[in-house]
Amino acid sequence: MDLLGRRWALRILWELEGGPLRALELKERCDQMSSSVLYQRLKELTDARLVQQDGDVFGLTPLGRELRGALEPLDGWARRWAKGASSR
Repeated sequence: MDLLGRRWALRILWELEGGPLRALELKERCDQMSSSVLYQRLKELTDARLVQQDGDVFGLTPLGRELRGALEPLDGWARRWAKGASSR
């Protein structure tokens, strides 16, 4: 769980949900993330078997897809909260 609380880790998993991405594509989708942080998080997520690497392309492993699915209810809650917060 500590890994998921680190800055950008969940965002990387979120971006990889749509399919594998090259590191530079991933960096563009995660604006303001430094290259060093990107590669550190990718290494950590790979070591945790949530992300797999094929050359310079990264994608979710089956375990990573399972985790991503488990986070769907949290995403739904966050969207409802944001919608309520913006209507105030």
